Amino acid sequence: MQPRDLSATSPYVPGRGIEEVARDLGLDPTDLIKLSSNENPHGSSPKAVEAVHQQADDGLHVYPKASHTDLTEKLAAKWGVADEQIWVSPGADGAIDYLSRAMLEPGQSVLVPDPGFSYYRMSTRHHHGEISEYELSKADSFEQTAELVLDVYDGERIIHITSPHNPTGSEWTREEIRALLDEVDDQTLVVVDEAYGEYSEEPSSIDLLSEFENLAVLRTFSKAYGLAGLRIGYAAVPESWADAYARVNTPFAANEVACRAALAALDDDDHVEQSVDSAQWAREYMQENLDVSTFDSAANFVLADVGDASRVAAASQRAGVIIRDCSSFGLPGCVRISCGTREQTKTAVETLNEIVAEVTPT
Repeated sequence: MQPRDLSATSPYVPGRGIEEVARDLGLDPTDLIKLSSNENPHGSSPKAVEAVHQQADDGLHVYPKASHTDLTEKLAAKWGVADEQIWVSPGADGAIDYLSRAMLEPGQSVLVPDPGFSYYRMSTRHHHGEISEYELSKADSFEQTAELVLDVYDGERIIHITSPHNPTGSEWTREEIRALLDEVDDQTLVVVDEAYGEYSEEPSSIDLLSEFENLAVLRTFSKAYGLAGLRIGYAAVPESWADAYARVNTPFAANEVACRAALAALDDDDHVEQSVDSAQWAREYMQENLDVSTFDSAANFVLADVGDASRVAAASQRAGVIIRDCSSFGLPGCVRISCGTREQTKTAVETLNEIVAEVTPT
């Protein structure tokens, strides 16, 4: 017996971890800097860490019913929406699955960015949908506009847009998102992925939910809140979808510890502010000091054009700085460098400049 044919589904390729690289290269993990997965270099919110310890003491034997409800209510209050408009999920990718379950009939098409987050495609395939693509052009600095999407739009059931975009860092303006929503069919759902939204100065599209019935917005606690290891996120959806969540939600998928940590993290404005300010500094430092072309970024990383991404990323790992080779995104000339602490960022820039000088032909 074999699984169904999954050959059309490309697996997600994660950034390499410190322990993995250390084992492969025979290095001490403490000598490595990991800037490959867009994690928060300042760690988790201290209030969230305290909540995790408290929940471990109180007990892990209960299902996350009360905490899930409390988190839903707190997020709804934060964004000024009704409770039923918040779909708590195991990471933003869990929310992608919930939306696919709620919206897709077998054979319907989903429009996704190329390059882009591979899970848009994976979730579509898992739910027996078809993939269409709109291309973000390196020549245009990966600019994202309504016209770009509408030029290839053909009535797809779902359109995924990402702001800020991974791996490029480009973003949508409010005007362009509104223009897209105004033009697509009423039965096309526009999903705005704001996983990196805290780092952007653009307003969240959540406040457009009162105007558009075909909009959903994704958010996560993985980045600015530093809770990537707990897998907790959510979607904000139109109020008219009130009964759909209970029909597509995996029971208790957002676990007790994650919900308690997220509740506490929402009260830690200082940690989020530190994380955002630190990322802004690191972005500017990399863009000003790297000896290669970089692209404007509104996220917690910078995309750099190094010519031979695989070669540069491998050399960087050997030198102790783990960065993301973007070949898996279809960008074999580019690497993505997460924003680290000031010390980590300066070390990464110095290391990469030395490597690029060695590998680039004169």
